[in-house]
Amino acid sequence: MPNSEEVMAKERVVSPSAEFKKNANISLKNYKSLYKESIENPNKFWAREANRLIWFKKWTKVLSHDFKNAKVEWFKGGKLNVSYNCLDRHISTPLKNKAALIWEGDNPTESRVLTYYDVYREVNRFANILKKFGVKKGDRVLVYLPMIPELAITILACTRIGAIHSVVFGGFSPEALQSRI
Repeated sequence: MPNSEEVMAKERVVSPSAEFKKNANISLKNYKSLYKESIENPNKFWAREANRLIWFKKWTKVLSHDFKNAKVEWFKGGKLNVSYNCLDRHISTPLKNKAALIWEGDNPTESRVLTYYDVYREVNRFANILKKFGVKKGDRVLVYLPMIPELAITILACTRIGAIHSVVFGGFSPEALQSRI
């Protein structure tokens, strides 16, 4: 597996697709137009944006809100999985073997580059470990890790099985940690 210096040192030219070029480099005028649409026609705007994701079940209503009672519902009836959208959708594409996560440690000699497939494999492995420990959809998982690749892997494993994760900063003192748990 290449380290981050090798990845960054490679000279490469990436030619974007025509579709990407068409939608890239949004001008201030285009930005203002998008912003205006998001305010004036939020259902149309957010439906278009949400269609860029993979849904297991399409929503029946984009937005329902009652601001008086502070009740807002987005994409009612829809089901998606963040882990799937971050990883699985790329496994059957050329991105499979491209860098998905580049980690640099505090020591300049410590680095790791994980491809989409590497992260996918590790996320599934850890999701299965969580399930073996009885963690299931709706359960809460407290994550106490430093900023290492396993933090992202743990979070994606939780979302994969539908567990709710809460990350606690790894630098807290025992007393601060106790008050947060």
